[in-house]
Amino acid sequence: MRFRYLPPLLPPRPPARRSVPALAPDVRRPARHSLAPPIAAGPGEVPDAGPLPPPNNALTRALAALHPPRWLWRTVAALTLGGQVAVRICTGRIHWRNTAAQLKLVGPASLGVSLLTAGFVGMVFTIQFVREFAKLGLTRSVGGVLGLALARELTPVVTSIILAGRVGSAFAAELGTMAVSEQTDSLRVLGSDPTDYLVTPRVLACMVAGPILNALCFAMGMAASMLLAQAVYDVPANVILDSAARAVLPWDVITSCIKAWLFGGIIAVVSCAWGFTTTGGAKGVGEATTSAVVISLVMIFVADFGLSFLFFQGQGDALKQLGG
Repeated sequence: MRFRYLPPLLPPRPPARRSVPALAPDVRRPARHSLAPPIAAGPGEVPDAGPLPPPNNALTRALAALHPPRWLWRTVAALTLGGQVAVRICTGRIHWRNTAAQLKLVGPASLGVSLLTAGFVGMVFTIQFVREFAKLGLTRSVGGVLGLALARELTPVVTSIILAGRVGSAFAAELGTMAVSEQTDSLRVLGSDPTDYLVTPRVLACMVAGPILNALCFAMGMAASMLLAQAVYDVPANVILDSAARAVLPWDVITSCIKAWLFGGIIAVVSCAWGFTTTGGAKGVGEATTSAVVISLVMIFVADFGLSFLFFQGQGDALKQLGG
């Protein structure tokens, strides 16, 4: 019998494990502000630039740890933005296409509600003036007093309130949405300055449309007052018109347009600054919009007091023209 030699059956070898050498403690990446020297680069590797030096300036550390309140942050942003816009307007750096689009939004789109408001304001004051002046026999002076009130105070303030509620809120909401969605950062990446592209056209549109709306609202208020005086109180319209023409001087119309011009700039700058400093998503956009409208209204009344104190100091003689 022939026997065949068979090798002994051995268990299979386990697969070889690839050993990964652990990093030695001295070759780990140093901390960001560590004083350890940079790691030497191997062949074909990019050399390490090393850690950033720690801020050794006391002022730098104080500014880094400073957390200013939001109102102070937004106030500084509004002042800075207003200065940048003034420089760009004076140097002619204006995006005319965006300015025309914003002027259409501020002007024609706001004309209807502004005229409606001015008409009812004129009729309300006509009721009060005719009622009181008729007892004194001064019905012929109603038009002059009403014209002075509309030209000096009522028309610019009411028109600016309409712009703040309709246009200022839209500016703050639009720019706030762009800020929280990082669209303004995208403009900077593309090489466009958001101040040139977004802010300057809005400020310029409000400053141009404000005086025009103010003049139209003044005419609407006087027309509504004449209509009501003749239809309800039997005061002829020509009496109201003649009295207003003798009392209202060209300086009154000029100061009214100056107020509307300044109020329009305040509304646009405040709304854009509040929109640019928006944080916190949709909730932050709503908060910034509400705050922009409130601050704009407060600034309008503060500026109105300052301008009225500057323009109309001392005793006036406008009503003396009504004695003859």
